[in-house]
Amino acid sequence: MEILKLWLEGFAVVLVFMTLIWIWSVRIHNAGIVDPFWGMGFVTVTAWYAYRLNITEPHQWILLAMVAIWGLRLFLYLFLRNYGKEEDYRYQQFRSNYGEKRYWWFSFFQVFMLQGVLLAFISISILGGIFPSEQGNTVWLIFSIIFWLVGFGFEAGGDYQMAKFKAEPGNKGKVMDKGLWRYTRHPNYFGDTMVWWAYALMAVYNGYWWAIAGAGLMTWLIIKISGVAMLEKNLKTRREGYEDYIKRTSAFFPWFPSKSKKSV
Repeated sequence: MEILKLWLEGFAVVLVFMTLIWIWSVRIHNAGIVDPFWGMGFVTVTAWYAYRLNITEPHQWILLAMVAIWGLRLFLYLFLRNYGKEEDYRYQQFRSNYGEKRYWWFSFFQVFMLQGVLLAFISISILGGIFPSEQGNTVWLIFSIIFWLVGFGFEAGGDYQMAKFKAEPGNKGKVMDKGLWRYTRHPNYFGDTMVWWAYALMAVYNGYWWAIAGAGLMTWLIIKISGVAMLEKNLKTRREGYEDYIKRTSAFFPWFPSKSKKSV
């Protein structure tokens, strides 16, 4: 099977998946459900790639497992965190800007189809890693697995530490600067980025260097658009002492905290 043809099939699967989630969002009046299902979208398209390729090679099964573990954990974490709560403030603002009567269909394009297109393009890193190739290099494979394990540890560990911190009533409004959060202001985003570069390394293992573009796009989104930049803007006004936290703690890459020099 041609790799472009398989990617187009995956693209169609993603759009159908997002359409179904959109229908549910209209029914429950909550566009924010797109967030937990972001991870499941990658699990779905990866499963489709694996099914259509009838995978047999160990590295293909390893990649499928890595995506499944990452996506399911992210889904459960976000779903349980948001369950029973009102729609995220971002989507409430969108409803206010565009009007309640038309937002139900506007959200289809602005939220669900936009994320579906991004998801499909980002998934080329996974496709490059799972597609058959005779150029496998064991060193690259081992390196990608180690990269994924470290990244998953930062992402899952950071989320767990933050959840425990927020569960303590006395920490409301305070800055979390313990554990992994002592060395980077965003251990979960840093870990997520490492996970995606692990998938890209799997593509390199296969000889598909062009597939690193998917991880590059995800990195750009995490740092500049929907992750670090957006969260930092809000936390500066919502968390007392966050400005001091910025001065002593690395923004993204883990490093030892400083008391005198602003981290970058």
